Amino acid sequence: MRKFAVVASVAAVLAASVGVAEAAQRLAAGGLTSIPYGHLEFCQRNRGQCGAHRVLPPAALTEANWRKIERVNRSVNAAITPKSDIEVYGKRDYWTIPANGMGDCEDYVLLKRAKLLASGFSASQLLITMVRNGGEAHIVLTVRTSKGDFVLDNLRNDVLPVERTGYHYVKMQAPNHSGRWVAISGRAAEIALK
Repeated sequence: MRKFAVVASVAAVLAASVGVAEAAQRLAAGGLTSIPYGHLEFCQRNRGQCGAHRVLPPAALTEANWRKIERVNRSVNAAITPKSDIEVYGKRDYWTIPANGMGDCEDYVLLKRAKLLASGFSASQLLITMVRNGGEAHIVLTVRTSKGDFVLDNLRNDVLPVERTGYHYVKMQAPNHSGRWVAISGRAAEIALK
């Protein structure tokens, strides 16, 4: 009986810490769409990171996985100094895992994705996602979990459910192929704007 109470207590703390309801939101993939130019170029330079792969179920949102997600978001946000691609690489749009401690939104995302892949998440659970933030294009990492989709963002240290970011969701990597992108369809594109 005591073991059940401890498990229930941990589950309640976890649910409260992630701010997720039983019926969590999930972004709905539509049809194939254009690939952001910077990602296309990244894939040409890093073919091993942009191929087809198996689609696994969403990651179990255990306390250990939640800690990994939060730790990666915070540590990468702290490790990179925000600088534009023009300032760092002399190009308008250059996606890379930053080696010099500087980068813009997609560089944060690529490093977070690499760290989470190395810690046991699958490519189908980690989707690079394009959003609109006040009309501006912005790149975030969406983590698919058993409790819904969560966003890792360089603009905040808190990991939020997709419906609490305030973003308009445009497109994301295809869950079955890291080098293809799909539109975010239907109500899913507007869930954070309610």
